[in-house]
Amino acid sequence: MKQIVQNLRTGETMLEDVPMPLPQKAKILIKTHCSLVSLGTEKMLVEFGKGNLIAKARQQPDKVKQVLDKIKTEGLMPTLEAVFNKLGEPLPLGYCNAGEVIAVGEGVTEFSVGDRVASNGHHAEVVCVPKNLVAKIPDNVSYEEASFAVIGSIGLQGIRLVNPTLGETVVVIGLGLIGLLTAELLLANGCNVIGFDYDQRKVNLAQQKGVHAFNAADADVVKIVESFTNQIGADAVLITASTSSNDVISQAAKMSRKRGRIVLVGVIGLDIKRDDFYKKELSFQVSCSYGPGRYDEDYEQKGVDYPIGFVRWTEKRNFETILQAISKRQITVTDLVTERVALKDYLSIYNNLGKGSIASILEYTPDQVQTERSIEVVSKTWQGNGKGVIGIIGAGNFTKMTVMPSLKNSGAQYKYISSAGGLTATSLAKKYGIAQATTDYKLILDDQNVDLVIITTRHDLHAKMVTEALQSGKHVFVEKPLAINHEELAAIIDTYRTVNNGASVNVGFNRRFSPYAQKAKLLIGEAGSDLNMIATMNAGFIPRDVWVQDMKTGGGRIIGEACHFIDLMQFFSGSKVSEVVMSGLGIHPEENTDNAIITLRFENGAQGVIHYFSNGSKSYPKERIELYSQGRTLVIDNFRKMSGYGFSRFSSMRSGLDKGHKNQFKTLVENIKTTGQPLIPFEDIINTTKASFAALESLRTGTWVQIQ
Repeated sequence: MKQIVQNLRTGETMLEDVPMPLPQKAKILIKTHCSLVSLGTEKMLVEFGKGNLIAKARQQPDKVKQVLDKIKTEGLMPTLEAVFNKLGEPLPLGYCNAGEVIAVGEGVTEFSVGDRVASNGHHAEVVCVPKNLVAKIPDNVSYEEASFAVIGSIGLQGIRLVNPTLGETVVVIGLGLIGLLTAELLLANGCNVIGFDYDQRKVNLAQQKGVHAFNAADADVVKIVESFTNQIGADAVLITASTSSNDVISQAAKMSRKRGRIVLVGVIGLDIKRDDFYKKELSFQVSCSYGPGRYDEDYEQKGVDYPIGFVRWTEKRNFETILQAISKRQITVTDLVTERVALKDYLSIYNNLGKGSIASILEYTPDQVQTERSIEVVSKTWQGNGKGVIGIIGAGNFTKMTVMPSLKNSGAQYKYISSAGGLTATSLAKKYGIAQATTDYKLILDDQNVDLVIITTRHDLHAKMVTEALQSGKHVFVEKPLAINHEELAAIIDTYRTVNNGASVNVGFNRRFSPYAQKAKLLIGEAGSDLNMIATMNAGFIPRDVWVQDMKTGGGRIIGEACHFIDLMQFFSGSKVSEVVMSGLGIHPEENTDNAIITLRFENGAQGVIHYFSNGSKSYPKERIELYSQGRTLVIDNFRKMSGYGFSRFSSMRSGLDKGHKNQFKTLVENIKTTGQPLIPFEDIINTTKASFAALESLRTGTWVQIQ
C-alpha cells in the first residue's frame, strides 16, 4: 500500500510503498476513501524539514540542550550519529482520515467490518487506528465531509474551554481552516462572532457564513471589537492563528472585557505583558488538540474510555459531535474545499502548501489497494543453508539507533524486518539493505531461510515471541528483559527444555562485551569471595505515563534496565546470584520505583551493590562501575575510560563510548554461523532474570530473597 511521509532531514515529501498493517488489540483497520490535508500543521512540518540544521536547532532550543548534555556524557560522535538517525526517521503525515472498516482487533465490539468511519489516521491507503480515535459517519454525511471531523474537533475543544453562552461575543483570531470551522460552530452555539485574518479570501468566506470578519491588515482590531460591544470588549477570544509574533496575545487581552477568557488553539508568541492581564483579571488557557484523552496512553492506545458522567466530552465524543453538526447542516464544510487531488498527485498539494488553498482533499481508489503484509525492498538471493540469515522483529528507536548500526559490520545477512505499522520497517530495510519489510512477524518464524530472530519489541511481547521462535526452530536474540514476570519466564524455560532443537536463547546483556568489561575481567581474574562491586546508574527521569514504567507493559525499570548490571556483576564474579535485597527511595516506594539500591550476594561469596537512580543531573555521567579486590581498584567511567589503582602494569585505558553492542552482535553472528552456542549460558540468563524479580519481591516484603 502507499503512504505519504516526510523526511525531516531533507524536507522531502514522499509517497512510500509500505506493507499493510495488521489489526491490533483495541484498534481498527480502515481502508481510506479520502483524507484532509491540514495545511497549517503539515506546512509547519514540511518547512521544518526543509530548514538546515541551524534553523532546526533554533526552533527546538530544548532539544539543543539535550544534545549538549549528551555530548558531555557520551561524546561528540555518538551524539551526532544519534541526531542524524533521528532526523532520518520518516514522519507519517496527516490526521484527518475517512474510510471503511475492513478488520477489527481484539477487544473492539463497537465497530464492524463495513462501517463508514472518520479517524485521525494518516495519509495512507490503509490505517490502523485505536478505537477511541474513530467515530461512525452518519448516513447522510459523505466521506469528504467526514474527513473534517478531526480538525473540526480541534476548534470544538477550544470552544468547550471558552464555555460560551447564548448571546456572548467571541472573537476568532485567524480564519484558516480551524478558525473558519470554529467561527461557524460558535454561530451555531448562538454567539456573536467577530473574526480577523490577513487573507481577504478567508475574510470573505467567513462573512458569507455570517461572521463579522475583517482584514487585520486594514483595521485596528481592538477598536473594531470595542465598537461592536459598546466599549465593553469581547466575552472571549479564541486564537487559531499561527505566528511567532507576540502582538496577537497582547491584542487579545486588550480587546477582552474584564474577566474575559482567552483560549489558544493555534501557535503564537507568548511573551505576555502582565499589565494587560492584571487590570482585567483575564484568564488564559491553552487547548490540547482534540480534547480529553489526548496523549493518555490508556485512553488512546488501550481503549480505556472515561466514564461519561465524569468526562462528558472526550476526543471521540468531540469527533462524533462534529459529524452530527455536519449531518444536521449546522455547519457546512464543502465550501471550504479548494482542491481535490488524487493520492498519486499529492505533490501538487505539498509543493504549494499555504499558497491560497484552505482545505485540500486527497482522494483514494480503495478498490485498487495492494494489501500485501510483506513487500520486497531489496532483491537478494539466499544461500541454501541459511546460516546467519536474520529476521528482525521490531523497528523502533532501539533497533534504529543501536541494533542496526551495531550489526553493520558483523557479517550478518538480513532477510526481514518487521514493525506493526510497516513504515519504520520499510525505512530501515532501505537503509540497511534488508530484503523484506513486513507487518506480520510470523512470516519470519515460518521462513526456513531465517536462522536467527532478533526481538526488540516492547517488553510484554518478549516472552511470547521467544517461545514462538524456539518452537519454530530459530535461534533467538531478545533485547532485555527476557521476561517481565515468573509466568512468562516459566513458559520460556519449559519451551527451551521440551523443544530441545538446538536453538539458543540470547539476551541483550551487552555490557559484559564492552572492551572495558573484558579488560576488567582479565585484570581482576578469579577474585572469588574477595570481590566487592558497585554499579551506579544515573538513569535519568522518565515520566510515569511512559510504557516502560507500566508493570504490565514494560515491567518497570528495575526489571527492564537494572538487569544489565546484575548480569555484569555475574560476569565479573564468575558466579550466580544467591540472594537479593532492595530498598526504594521514600516512605512507601511503589513497585515500579526507579530510585532503588539493590544488594546482591553471589554463590562464591562476592557481593555487589547497584545504585539505580533517576533523580540525578543529566550532565553527570550515566554509568559508573567500581571493582574492589585484593588491594586493587578498577573504575569504569561511563564506558569511555577506565582507571586502575594498585595494578603493577595497568593504570588506565580510554576510547570512545563503547558499551559492547558491536562486540556482542559480532560474536552472536559468528556463533550462529558456526557453533550455534549462546552468548551467555541459558542458566546464567535465567539466574539474572530471577534476581531482577527477586529485587521487586524484596521491596514488597522488606527482606532478603533467595534465588531458587
